[in-house]
Amino acid sequence: MSWRIANECAERRFGSPARKQIIMFLADKASDDGSGIWCSKGTIQRHTELGESTVKRTINDFLHEGILIEAGQRRCQNGYTVIYRIVLAKISQLDSTAEPDVETGSTVDPVQSEPGRGAMVDGVRGPRWTPNHPKTIHKPPTRVDAREAAAEVEDLEFGKILSAYPEDRIRDRRTCLKQISAAVKAGVKAEDLLLAVKAYAVETESYTRSKVCFADNWFKMRRWEKGLAQIQVDRAKALEAEAKGRASLVEWILGRHPLCKHITRRQVADLLANKAVTPEQVRSAGLEV
Repeated sequence: MSWRIANECAERRFGSPARKQIIMFLADKASDDGSGIWCSKGTIQRHTELGESTVKRTINDFLHEGILIEAGQRRCQNGYTVIYRIVLAKISQLDSTAEPDVETGSTVDPVQSEPGRGAMVDGVRGPRWTPNHPKTIHKPPTRVDAREAAAEVEDLEFGKILSAYPEDRIRDRRTCLKQISAAVKAGVKAEDLLLAVKAYAVETESYTRSKVCFADNWFKMRRWEKGLAQIQVDRAKALEAEAKGRASLVEWILGRHPLCKHITRRQVADLLANKAVTPEQVRSAGLEV
């Protein structure tokens, strides 16, 4: 949502409640320059609760008046959606909704057309507008408490781990999430715990439901430790295989083996990064650095 576009449209007259409702909905989807609006007429109709013909007619009127322009297309499941752009120059030409200043003609204790600037403190006057003045644009806070942000990330991460468990055997979500949190705080990596849960789900896929442990008991009994152990074994094997493969490539390069022509650039870059060979040795084997 662009607060700038929304405030600009809110302060202009569009001729009817329906037109104002539709332009405010589009402004809610726009970027600060008015671009990036992709929503179908059906979406506009559902959210504004206006008639289909009203939405279509209003959009066409906005296009004809230059308030909107078609900036492109975006693919969707039904073909494509038109990308619109609100033209700020046209919006600024519309009549303002602000009340006109009324001159009373009084010269005795005249009414000020603007609010006072407040008391002077150290020679500095107060703000031009009061905090609740209509022209004051309140923007949402840009800073979020670090602890709250971290807690939200954890909740999503832990929820993802629990969602990987066999769905019909998930019980007592609160207890499960507490157990997951305790395991992570104890040093278990969240991604490894997720892999352990997925491995158990695959292992028990062909089991009858009575043989699959309920989630709260599974986490309480730390049955994920079996999966973690297997993950560590698999990683050790993968590292060993990678080391053997790298050693074979080094041997080919040093011996200028005919099979060097099958070594890829990515493999060469990996060997150089690990300082297994030098650029001169790579070039001597007929490979590009």
